[in-house]
Amino acid sequence: MTVVSSSVRRLAIAVTLAATGLPAVATAQASPDLVAARAMAAAVPAPNGSFAVAAAANGPGKVIDLTVHSASMNRPVTVAIIPAADPEAPAGSLYLLNGIDGGTDTQDWREGGNWFTRTDAVEFFAAAQANVVMPIGGAGTFYTDWRADDPGTGRNRWLTFLTTELPPIIDSAFHGTGHDAVAGLSMSSAAVFRMAQVAPQRFRMVGSFSGCIQTSSPAGQAMVASIVTAQGGNPLNMWGPPADPAWAAGDAALNAEKLRGVQVYVSTGNGLPGPLDTLDGPGIESDPVKLLDQLIIGGALDGITVVCTALLRDRLAALDIPATFEFRPAGTHSWGYWEQDLRTYWERAAALLVP
Repeated sequence: MTVVSSSVRRLAIAVTLAATGLPAVATAQASPDLVAARAMAAAVPAPNGSFAVAAAANGPGKVIDLTVHSASMNRPVTVAIIPAADPEAPAGSLYLLNGIDGGTDTQDWREGGNWFTRTDAVEFFAAAQANVVMPIGGAGTFYTDWRADDPGTGRNRWLTFLTTELPPIIDSAFHGTGHDAVAGLSMSSAAVFRMAQVAPQRFRMVGSFSGCIQTSSPAGQAMVASIVTAQGGNPLNMWGPPADPAWAAGDAALNAEKLRGVQVYVSTGNGLPGPLDTLDGPGIESDPVKLLDQLIIGGALDGITVVCTALLRDRLAALDIPATFEFRPAGTHSWGYWEQDLRTYWERAAALLVP
């Protein structure tokens, strides 16, 4: 991709906005609507023909919804974005992937449980000189490229979308530098590792919270099958029958050698009740039913992920690949802990995104 100077880009966008009747005021002081208009004017299609369809402010804060047509999936994908504090200056991007339900059951992320609705990410990143990029959708898909279209989940080429289609569009629309990081939780933990393995020159740091990335072992295949089936998909359409080599190819733990040079941060609870597992904890709202669900279901899930995380630690250590592992002394599979994980992760990742 041709590199265009900041001044030339500003002039080109200003001319475009003048032609459409939009004022060319200083972007750092611009409203979210104006930032969205400028992003749309600057967006350049990806090499395979994927392109930005529309951009619009979609509160709270300065969040912008970018609709991207994915050529590989032949459909539009909503991507919620917190633009950099100065959206006209160069900025790296932090990609945040959601869990089992893809962040929402509809294209409107405000109606679902995701990074922007269940944590303070919108407020926390408001002053950061980084674009925070949250794709919406992909429920039960493991954000990978499926071998066949699925009656329940459709055509899934998420790994292609996230590594080759979306990034160049984000870079052109939001002055991206290509110095990016990625983090995910639960189901998407395996996906963020695969993204870093496929595009290590772009994704300089990977963060995994309460996840199991060993997807090709018998236990891993059972986990994948249960998650895919729960979201209406058929795991045979993802990587084929259990003996198919596609399972090993998609296993981020087996392919851990490809993480060499990528910074890694991994965290998990152990399923025991922690300081946020109380009636006044995040998201509980004094509801004993919600608390019971978090303690039983969330406890069981992190009781599993702590084992997966220990196996990953040993795998990376055997390969002499540096990584940071945080094993909380207590805590469940829940958003309050992931909010803390994201802050700790960002303390390490922020410097890597500086141009």
